[in-house]
Amino acid sequence: MSEDDTSRPAAGSPAAPDTESSNVSVLSWEQVQRLDAVLTETIPIHGRGNFPTLEMKPRQIVKVVRSRMEEKHIHVRDVRLNGSAASHVLHGDSGLGYKDLDLIFCANMKGESDFQTVKDIVLDCLLDFLPDCVNKEKITPLTLKEAYVQKMVKVCNDSDRWSLISLSNNRGKNVELKFVDSLRRQFEFSVDSFQIKLDSLLLFYECSENPMAETFHPTIMGESVYGDFGEALDHLRHKYICTRNPEEIRGGGLLKYCHLLVRGFRAASESEMKSLQRYMCSRFFIDFSDIGEQQRKLESYLQNHFVGLEDRKYDYLMTLHGVVNESTVCLMGHERRQTLGLIAMLAVRVLAEQNIIPNVANVTCYYQPAPYVADGNFSNYYIAQVQPVFACQQPAYSTWLPCN
Repeated sequence: MSEDDTSRPAAGSPAAPDTESSNVSVLSWEQVQRLDAVLTETIPIHGRGNFPTLEMKPRQIVKVVRSRMEEKHIHVRDVRLNGSAASHVLHGDSGLGYKDLDLIFCANMKGESDFQTVKDIVLDCLLDFLPDCVNKEKITPLTLKEAYVQKMVKVCNDSDRWSLISLSNNRGKNVELKFVDSLRRQFEFSVDSFQIKLDSLLLFYECSENPMAETFHPTIMGESVYGDFGEALDHLRHKYICTRNPEEIRGGGLLKYCHLLVRGFRAASESEMKSLQRYMCSRFFIDFSDIGEQQRKLESYLQNHFVGLEDRKYDYLMTLHGVVNESTVCLMGHERRQTLGLIAMLAVRVLAEQNIIPNVANVTCYYQPAPYVADGNFSNYYIAQVQPVFACQQPAYSTWLPCN
């Protein structure tokens, strides 16, 4: 890898010559081994209905997509591993684990036609992974999209130009292909700010006839788009939560912040984080101002981030409830109570799904009125039988008590 490759900032990131060298680090042999395991692991992409499961290795899909982008004259500057998978490579015992496999193609995409071309390329590549027994001639791109794509996102504005195609996995390990021309904010917290440049390893796979060894492997660079690489890695090792300007993040990073708390991470600075919590909550309610939007976002987050961790959903929701209750300053009283009621309702539903309470259709949560808070005979919440409960509607019953 040339010196220019190791010093180039991430797509869309501002140049910072005085600190840039501290943003990057060479991966150790142990880290290279974990990276190799991630890229060579076979990941099933599950089809909907009768469509067969596709078996693909990340290194394979990267190779196919990149080569076809170059054929269509879309220059790929580099390919990177991002997110929790990159954090896992750098520190295997991070406590984060990893679900989605985030792969970034840093490319020159200036027009709408380039985004459409990339979309067509990815869908066309899926044909290569179908079993040989499948008649591929009658399968259209639209059919492949409906069968194998979990979600598609495209953002084009003055500061951000990128698209995302997420391929479905029933166990939550989606393969997410992100095509970035420019992206102003590339991280939520320091522990998920790592990007690992894959080009030298991908070239090694293509050119080397000998397997990797401690004394024979490519030089692979990691970068922290948060800032100082050593500081961010120290946060990851010691499970510290640290960020800056959360108001720049869509949703404020609020849901991820509570997720980190449930996973045993703690604020590097309690006083600073208490202040940042207010910005997180404010930005979340700016982006998701309607109670219906809030419910859809929370339900989607629970579904996508707690596969195999269903027993942690309740703790997560109670942590979120506490942060929103403590740090929300931008909502009117009834809006705040409405959101807290939504979170409490979802928590009760989680308990019902785990058979801890009988039937969520027959229960509701009551807020304990302030005059009785000090009375030991009252619990924070109690279960009452009602018929029926309509989730997320503004309560119309006189038995609902005000939250002061």
